[in-house]
Amino acid sequence: MIDFVKKLPLNSITKPMISQLIRAGTSIGANYMEADEANSRKDFVYKIVISKKETKETKYWLRLIVHTLPEFTLDARRLWKEAQELNLILAAIIRNSKK
Repeated sequence: MIDFVKKLPLNSITKPMISQLIRAGTSIGANYMEADEANSRKDFVYKIVISKKETKETKYWLRLIVHTLPEFTLDARRLWKEAQELNLILAAIIRNSKK
């Protein structure tokens, strides 16, 4: 994500999108790491749910980046697929943790 964002041109339109994308994209891993150190099952699930939400937000910002900068479609699509895979993995973790 960071390497991708470094390639994007910065202007008044892309700057807020890039900022939001980097926040959401890096938050996935940060919340997962917090979940790994959770004090309870409830806290663990809560952090994983947040991480899953961040995958959806990441995909949203990637779509906006592609709309604004179509020349970055291939790189963005790869990251979008990765975010989708993480979303599915996190959804499975949530389902299995609630049993």
